[in-house]
Amino acid sequence: MTKTQDRLTRLRARMEAEGIDLVALGPGAHMDWLMGFHPHPDERPCLACITREAAAFLMPALNAEGSRPHTDLPFHEWSDAEGPDGAFSTLLDALGAKSARRIVLDETMRADFAALVQDALPDAERRFTASTIGYLRMRKDDDEYRVLKQNALIADQAMEAGWAAMAAGMSELEVAAVIRERFKALGAEPLFTIVGAGGNGAFPHHHTGETRLAQGDAVVMDIGGGMNGYSSDMTRMAVLGTPPEGYDEVHAIVEAAVQAAMKAARPGAKAHEVDDAARGVIAAAGYGEYFVHRTGHGMGVEVHEQPYMTSVSQTVLEPGMVFSIEPGIYLPGRFGIRLEDIVILRDDGPEILSELPRKLKVL
Repeated sequence: MTKTQDRLTRLRARMEAEGIDLVALGPGAHMDWLMGFHPHPDERPCLACITREAAAFLMPALNAEGSRPHTDLPFHEWSDAEGPDGAFSTLLDALGAKSARRIVLDETMRADFAALVQDALPDAERRFTASTIGYLRMRKDDDEYRVLKQNALIADQAMEAGWAAMAAGMSELEVAAVIRERFKALGAEPLFTIVGAGGNGAFPHHHTGETRLAQGDAVVMDIGGGMNGYSSDMTRMAVLGTPPEGYDEVHAIVEAAVQAAMKAARPGAKAHEVDDAARGVIAAAGYGEYFVHRTGHGMGVEVHEQPYMTSVSQTVLEPGMVFSIEPGIYLPGRFGIRLEDIVILRDDGPEILSELPRKLKVL
């Protein structure tokens, strides 16, 4: 059985359990995960449609030739002159889906693609993918783990390359360029490189820019690269020379929050318990208002995907889930500290994918 066949079988089992008659996916991460590819995404409606018994593509004629080598599923093609409505009606007939009562729409696809499905099935109850394909994507198999681990080790090396090059007078962008080049040299595509020096580190999603590093700067470094359809994501701290006043205390608090979240991340726990644990440490130390984001996010074919470690998430954690643990404290005008690791949940708790210590790197 191929990977796609296995995933289709698992999806249909979830559809049966959830009472879903039709799943419609647009070109993007969900389709990529399920089918192993997606056609060129543009304004022309393109859908992978799955029932409990069959599957087919609504396929723009312009994309058919390029897509055929990737799948043997039937294509219901349409041309610009004809429009997609007739082909989609034929597809629903072929799948026996015109009487579908409960459908799942890919929440990431274009609104006009979703409208095409809803207009054709106006009486159907609509859901999104959380309990079907999203549910399946949260649980990584051994092949996915191996790729994620490989990506994490590449990110370790990219981070170390950035540290080796960093010096007072360099710009954030120059440091980021070194990291990006190391990703490329190791066969990965650079996806993001946040370098936030000094006060810039107090902005969690700082836009790396022309700020020049100075002695005494604490530097937030949040990086990720992609290979073989998956990605990495890690954050470490570096300082040029002597850390700023109060840094060591805050770093220790953030590290304690990481460890509390790691302890809370156990099969059967709810995702909010991981966030609660990290947030509790930081709040007890008097910095609660300076922890301004969730504790973590899932990672796989997308850098951000289910499960999310938020204060309200009721997702029950299970072995095979991969997610970040990344509490932070951000002190405006002074510095920010975020420590991030990606973990895969095992029966006895989280396994960290990176092998790079979280301790402060003094340069």
